[in-house]
Amino acid sequence: MGVNNDRLVAAQAIRREILGSDYVDRRAATVWSFAEPFAELMTEYAWGTIWARPGLSRRDRSLLNLGILAALNRNDELTTHLAAAVTNGLELAEIQEAILQIALYCGAPAGVDALTCARKAFDLLGIDVEQEAP
Repeated sequence: MGVNNDRLVAAQAIRREILGSDYVDRRAATVWSFAEPFAELMTEYAWGTIWARPGLSRRDRSLLNLGILAALNRNDELTTHLAAAVTNGLELAEIQEAILQIALYCGAPAGVDALTCARKAFDLLGIDVEQEAP
């Protein structure tokens, strides 16, 4: 099972659309040669296979990712995907509701972490939540 170059190219384009070129370039700059096959595999299958599927919208996939990443305590990825959720059309009020849902089903500490991640993501996007509060 090798990398499909056409799917990898398509995956990289989708990843850039959702996460932004600055983010993708920063991440690519930190990949060491030993990890390159892993990075290509994850990019191809996550972005070129799953995110490219027509069955769910990018917005819906983003919302799912918020709950999954919070439940798994993957805060760096949660921060990334909170920013992606905004790019994919989730409103701040919807993200706020998702965090309440996360706190209920994953526990208050997961909700607190999700809020911390949201602040980081919103800061990265230049969103002043006090001005745009839901």
